[in-house]
Amino acid sequence: MKKDNMDYFIQQLINGITLGGIYALIALGYTMVYGVIQLINFAHGEFFAAGGYVGVIFLSFFTGLGYMETYPVVCLTASFGLAMAYCAYLAIGVEKIAYKPLRKESRLAALLSALGMSIFLSNGLMLTQGVYDKAYPSELFQGGMHFGMVTVSYLQVLILVLTGVLLVALNFLVFKTKMGMAMRATAQDKTMSALVAISSNRIISLTFAIGAGLAAAAGIMVGLYYGSVRYDMGFIPGIKAFSAAVLGGIGNITGAMVGGLIIGMVEVFGAGYISGEYKDVFAFIILISVLYFKPTGIMGENIDDTRV
Repeated sequence: MKKDNMDYFIQQLINGITLGGIYALIALGYTMVYGVIQLINFAHGEFFAAGGYVGVIFLSFFTGLGYMETYPVVCLTASFGLAMAYCAYLAIGVEKIAYKPLRKESRLAALLSALGMSIFLSNGLMLTQGVYDKAYPSELFQGGMHFGMVTVSYLQVLILVLTGVLLVALNFLVFKTKMGMAMRATAQDKTMSALVAISSNRIISLTFAIGAGLAAAAGIMVGLYYGSVRYDMGFIPGIKAFSAAVLGGIGNITGAMVGGLIIGMVEVFGAGYISGEYKDVFAFIILISVLYFKPTGIMGENIDDTRV
């Protein structure tokens, strides 16, 4: 009995890390945009949904041609790359249209614009892709590895590896490159960064693009993990990812990663040990608790070394 309990715990831990990694990718978009322009981009969940749709379109196309069987790595790389590129350019367009004209206005105006853009993008997906779920190819990534009663599917391995690669790549970009230095400088002081020839407009667009690209990758992962995508799928994961960003410390990229993992594990363990009917509630409980007891998050929101 004890061994069964331990196996169940390990299985839930693996599931929680998988889901938490996905939430971390989405949360990074929220926290990066807030770090640079102090805006909560509530349209971010729609980039996540759009990425899932672009992914299913290309993966279905490659599967229909039979390329997934012969060139699976190439097809996956192409699908992720195209989805991330599409959402990156979409985010740049959204920033230019909905946010840039309001930078000098009140935060309330920008917030309302973000909510309006979220509704606009969600309805755009509904009109172009339909109201019904769009299924991912079911034959992808069948099977897995078994360790006693614990099962790690090949899809979970793929998600964990891709999530790790993207998080490491983002950390390298932000902390080890001149572009990352420019992003951090813009986040800390736009006026002084402009005096050293850093274009704040270019940096802000880049930040939106990177965040949306990560969200698009997460959208494909969710589509693969659950087998389908839906036009309004960005709302609940978007709120959970926002909770993760607040939990870690809004504006703190390391905090967003940690917060995403915590939210994912709390959701999975709560569903596994308490009730699956309330799995969506746990993230909101954490959000309310953090806002009440520690509004700056567990890692703080204004740590210069980790803020973007």
